[in-house]
Amino acid sequence: MVSAAFTVAVWLVLVQIQPSPASAGDSCSEGCDEGDGVAAPPPPPVTGADSSAGSIGDLGKQRFNQMITHRVLGSVLLGVNEQVNCSDCVSAFGSAGSFSAGIHGRKELTPNLSLLAGIAYTQYSEGGYHITSAPIGAFALRYDFVDWGSSRPFFDVGAILSPSEKARYSRSYMTSLGPVSLESQTHSENYGAYGRAGWVSRISPRDEVAASVEVWQLWQRVKGYSDPTVAFNPFDATIATGTDKTNLVKVGGQWTHLFGNNVEGNINGGFVQSFANHSGIVASVTGDGTVTPTLGNQSWFEYGGRLGFRITKGWVADLFVNGTAGPQPVGNTIHGGVGLRVNY
Repeated sequence: MVSAAFTVAVWLVLVQIQPSPASAGDSCSEGCDEGDGVAAPPPPPVTGADSSAGSIGDLGKQRFNQMITHRVLGSVLLGVNEQVNCSDCVSAFGSAGSFSAGIHGRKELTPNLSLLAGIAYTQYSEGGYHITSAPIGAFALRYDFVDWGSSRPFFDVGAILSPSEKARYSRSYMTSLGPVSLESQTHSENYGAYGRAGWVSRISPRDEVAASVEVWQLWQRVKGYSDPTVAFNPFDATIATGTDKTNLVKVGGQWTHLFGNNVEGNINGGFVQSFANHSGIVASVTGDGTVTPTLGNQSWFEYGGRLGFRITKGWVADLFVNGTAGPQPVGNTIHGGVGLRVNY
């Protein structure tokens, strides 16, 4: 009787301490949400590769604008704001809008042939890029058929060059986690060659008018670089060394007038058409592979003007302005400055 009662008591104790079968919700492996036992979904992938690739196209537009601005600034050194035929002169100048300081002039080599030349140091920016240091040189030969009389043809051939520029380019793109903005530093070089054919008329002792056609070829070489290291840039890019190219045709005219005895005025302008544009950008973009932007033919207007004040015999103080007007990537730009010119 006692033995049977003891056996029953031991069985009841064992039944109480026996573990119950495990269920699917009783345990949680790594990755489950604490509390509800449900596995967390994986985070969604970051999107924005297409936007990053699109920003490479914006770099192509910046570099095209750089070529055009370099040419506009170089044209000042070739006397774009001065009359076609005048005496030997030298002018020192400074400008704002884009910082520029330099000297340029012309020298008669023969009664028909003149040398135009100048050098300057410039800094300029537009549409996301910054050129922080750029020496520019320019030179040209002008053949003026003065023996034809007051109405006659003339021809120019010349070049502009900037062999060492410090440049910063920016690009921005959007991701599913927010925007990314980047600015990279590198070096660039700019070169241009042109020919010009025109007709000049001295319609009065105070007035000279001229019309011309110019053909330009521009080259711009940019050293390769990579995106800077930042905290968040999931679709980073590496830009290879490359050369941008474009060809331009400009049809323009100018008028120079003497007001009274002491004030000279000049206005000039023209329509410019680019063709056979080529972007030298070859970018390797994470998530998109190789990206090579294209840029179609562009057109815009260029303008300029000068007021010269004859302060004493042979000395003239100048106020001048030059710029572009049109759609991007050239856009609306303006560069103005002052100069001191001596005629001899």
